[in-house]
Amino acid sequence: MSSSQSIDHHYTALIRADGNGAATLFFRDRRYPASIGPAPVTRHKREGDHATPVGTLPIRRVFYRADRTARPETRQDMPVEPLGPNDGWCDDPSHEDYNTLVTLPHPARCETFWRDDASYDIVASLGWNDDPVVPGNGSAIFLHLPTRSGVTEGCIALAEPDLRAVLAAGLVKLVVQD
Repeated sequence: MSSSQSIDHHYTALIRADGNGAATLFFRDRRYPASIGPAPVTRHKREGDHATPVGTLPIRRVFYRADRTARPETRQDMPVEPLGPNDGWCDDPSHEDYNTLVTLPHPARCETFWRDDASYDIVASLGWNDDPVVPGNGSAIFLHLPTRSGVTEGCIALAEPDLRAVLAAGLVKLVVQD
């Protein structure tokens, strides 16, 4: 499928891996440079493999650091919530809260949303391994701001102006190609 073909509807973006953690996001006839995991994209996502999963990833909700940045504009029906210092995401496949939003401190291993860097100042949870949750099949797949290293652990990252632009234009899902 080429970037010029219809990928689903007017509110879906296409992600194409370009190699070495680089990718391109195609949305509404525009191209945005993106970062993904350093491992190749995969159809067989496993916890901790640093690969970005292939498939359709709907945006479930958007979070933001209200102490650092303005609320991102989104479609009216998109849930948008400010983050707090105790917000996290369980990435421990042995725990019943695996791949869900949790309150920290938490007894299991968790990703912390309240970070010193800016990568989660705007972060959207993506629908990967969440309906139903299968332990070990990957968790905490987000659309967020770039990391200091320039690659993610399997998420998709866009520069802040680009992330704000695609959310404001109504982005509701991403299709990751292999």
